[in-house]
Amino acid sequence: MRIAPLADVKARLSAYLERCEAEGPIVITRNGRAVGVPIAPLDDDDLEMLLVARSHRFQALLDESRQGIKAGKGLSRKEFWRAVARRHLNREGGRLRATPMRAPHS
Repeated sequence: MRIAPLADVKARLSAYLERCEAEGPIVITRNGRAVGVPIAPLDDDDLEMLLVARSHRFQALLDESRQGIKAGKGLSRKEFWRAVARRHLNREGGRLRATPMRAPHS
């Protein structure tokens, strides 16, 4: 892992991004404190995981779900997949999806 000052990264961003792709994450510092870490995603799935992992909204949803489970408010497998199918029929790019997500076969 490489550490680089923000001023240097700003001056040579393209070079740092290429290095990030080849060698891995780079810790960017300002006044000696870490302020960012560019990470080159391996593929679209990796990008999605990185974005979801840092989503405050998703983390809040997970916390709420964990609290509900601890309080005994969980859903059965069938109820869960029914709720997923209903929520999957939401707006996507201004259009409603035509097909609901189906539960995997066990």
